[in-house]
Amino acid sequence: MIELRPFDQLGGADHGWLNAKHHFSFASYHDPARMHWGSLRVWNDDTIQPQTGFPTHPHRDMEIITYVREGAITHRDSLGNEGRTEAGDVQVMSAGSGIRHSEYNLEDEVTRIFQIWILPDRDREGEAPSWGARPFPKADRSGEWAVLASGRDSDRNALPIRTDARVLGATLKAGQMLTYALAPKRHAYLVPATGSVRVGEVEAQARDGVAITDTDIITIVANEDSELVLVDAA
Repeated sequence: MIELRPFDQLGGADHGWLNAKHHFSFASYHDPARMHWGSLRVWNDDTIQPQTGFPTHPHRDMEIITYVREGAITHRDSLGNEGRTEAGDVQVMSAGSGIRHSEYNLEDEVTRIFQIWILPDRDREGEAPSWGARPFPKADRSGEWAVLASGRDSDRNALPIRTDARVLGATLKAGQMLTYALAPKRHAYLVPATGSVRVGEVEAQARDGVAITDTDIITIVANEDSELVLVDAA
């Protein structure tokens, strides 16, 4: 099954400083048919104006992955962590037993991010919170998948998360094809950050969502130069 979720049909709200689009039910947007996709609970497409951001607020028992598409985001938390994550880089916060943090765009330009929330495995709930970030040069994912965050020990170069899931990125030139093997009973969710792709027989434009399950091999063909983010979740 491959289902297109067009960007212009997503939920969301424009708060002035923040223009947020929600692939799944979040905040004031509620759609019983789009509560989650497997353990993937949230995929927000956020545009944050310069010198604004999310003031300090709490989280608990959630794996929160931030993929920076443009600009940069500055993180501060109750553990004393502070870091600036810029376009092309990824940060992960494991909220665990509880953490408070803020996220600000301290730049003089707009920042655009995907924020992805995945439920932790039940046996890892309540662990000590943590935060980390690292760069993922786009040249290293040209024409192939790079694992950005993962709960699998075998994905040694990825940021660790406490759930049976992977977050992957790739860039494709127009006409290039890329595949991904999806194990039985898994849920994949693909969003082109830029460009346009064909997933099986489904055409997806930039920022559309593509929900995939019961498919052994996902085949993606780039209609134009494209940047992809994929979640593979239980």
